[in-house]
Amino acid sequence: MCGIVGYIGNKEAFPILISGLKRLEYRGYDSAGVALLNGKTRIYKCKGKVSDLEEYVSDKDCSGTIGMGHTRWATHGEPNDINAHPHASMQGTFVVIHNGIIENYSRLKKRLEDRGYTFHSETDTEVLANLIEYIYLKGQVSAEIAVRLALTKVVGAYGILVACQEEQDVMFAARKGSPLVVGVGNGEFFFASDATPIVEHTNRVIYLNDDDVAIVRRDEITLKTVLNVPLTPVIQNLDIEIGEIEKSGFDHFMLKEIFEQSRSIEDTFRGRISHDRTQINLGGLYDVWPTLMQARRILIVGCGTSWHAGLVGEYLLEEFSRIPVEVEYASEFRYRNPIIYKDDVVIAISQSGETADTLAAIRLAKENGALVIGICNVVGSSIPRETNAGVYTHAGPEIGVASTKAFTAQVTVLAMIAIELGHKRKALSDEDYALLIQNLVEIPGKIQKILSHNDEIKEIASIYKDSHNFLYLGRGYFFPVALEGALKLKEISYIHAEGYPAAEMKHGPIALIDEQMPVVVIAAKDKSYEKIVSNIQEVKARKGIVIALVSEGDTIIHDMADHVMEIPLADEALAPLLAVIPLQLLSYHIAVMRGCNVDQPRNLAKSVTVE
Repeated sequence: MCGIVGYIGNKEAFPILISGLKRLEYRGYDSAGVALLNGKTRIYKCKGKVSDLEEYVSDKDCSGTIGMGHTRWATHGEPNDINAHPHASMQGTFVVIHNGIIENYSRLKKRLEDRGYTFHSETDTEVLANLIEYIYLKGQVSAEIAVRLALTKVVGAYGILVACQEEQDVMFAARKGSPLVVGVGNGEFFFASDATPIVEHTNRVIYLNDDDVAIVRRDEITLKTVLNVPLTPVIQNLDIEIGEIEKSGFDHFMLKEIFEQSRSIEDTFRGRISHDRTQINLGGLYDVWPTLMQARRILIVGCGTSWHAGLVGEYLLEEFSRIPVEVEYASEFRYRNPIIYKDDVVIAISQSGETADTLAAIRLAKENGALVIGICNVVGSSIPRETNAGVYTHAGPEIGVASTKAFTAQVTVLAMIAIELGHKRKALSDEDYALLIQNLVEIPGKIQKILSHNDEIKEIASIYKDSHNFLYLGRGYFFPVALEGALKLKEISYIHAEGYPAAEMKHGPIALIDEQMPVVVIAAKDKSYEKIVSNIQEVKARKGIVIALVSEGDTIIHDMADHVMEIPLADEALAPLLAVIPLQLLSYHIAVMRGCNVDQPRNLAKSVTVE
């Protein structure tokens, strides 16, 4: 997902833009650039990192109090200097930065070429810049009208900033399907694709909705739709501290976020569990409990790590509420003409709240009359606005591309929903309800205990950092954890890894096992414990290497496995919150030892806002 930052005010824009682009580096990108307006428009851009851009402009004029910056993750056109943003129109009248995809760009490009326009890049963004210019010059209209009219001809997703060489007192921002936020200062405004570049300058923001266009001058903002319908800007306060988006002494954001999980889980249930620990109160679901209680079926949709959290949620909801649950990849759900009943409930899970496929799945579910509930981490993002009800996770900003604390916060919310729904449906007794709440409250302290063994996990990582393949096995609640553990390893270390239900090992994966294959077995105490012991014996009989994740005090597996990582005893339904922590640490240390960029893995973006 590309990054956008912009400024209009009385300060020099360039330092603000560069600082903002660095804040957005976590999103993943392959090139960076800025445009500055000071009488004339100057564009500086290059393939590579923001640091490469800084070096490139070190001897250039970077003055100006209006500007925009961009980090690009290539979609149309390879990563290079020419395809990097910003893009100017052919005659230099407009400059544009853009997140998203213009789906009909080829047809628009052909029409513009027929009218004499030439193109330098392979991007859809340059097409948009030229379209705005063509309307501006041909129609002799204002820059605002040119921008709005151009957007009515665009099919696809966009979050854009636009500036005009002839009208240098104004900046235009618009969105459709790609997030954009405007920060409100004193005689100045800031723009960004998320709040991280803005928080150090202001805590007052306006979240743009789809089809919104903001016309922004130094001392005022006017908001209207693409079709010129006036809107009243709604200013919200950011609840983010600057320390939350800095490393705070950790080597990487990912490590910091792993260590934050005891706090982020506690923040997620704080205020939602009564002081006497006997009641769960999820205010965001207050009006929809009756519908939830009568649901024919619950469908959970998500992508990547959120899908894994949804799998844990399936186990939790079915066990506690006795309502059938299906978990779907949002990217498949939206295209396969699913059967959706009006008395279904759809739970959509997304860290960013902007995942394109999940948003499309939400819209499909709503069109079919289902109640849609969101579980999301980012206040003001699209998913909370488009769902009927929902619960925020309160994990705080997650900067590392590989999701860690978002997963455990999502599972925490799903656990609270499942426990409360089970109690309301009388599938859980008062005693079991209270006991589960107590067990959930104890999870953060148990995570702190796991984190104290970080050095031991690091030692195991040092032994297997050069392995080419890993297999992760788990049963029941631990099967989704096995999937998540494998995903973390492949995401950040580039080692091939597979997660599998342990009982399925003999249906194929056992053929892979030899003395070179580390097998991570999640074998904490649960009702499948004896079965998982048998799986470990099968691996050892074939000279496989076993790295076992066990409950504290386990002696049986301890004597069988090559290496052991321990977690405190916990209710098996909540144990995934503990079991995932050592797997995150193992992946992190292996990746660091292999010299990988754990916060910005290759080819990955933090939030997938385009198909």
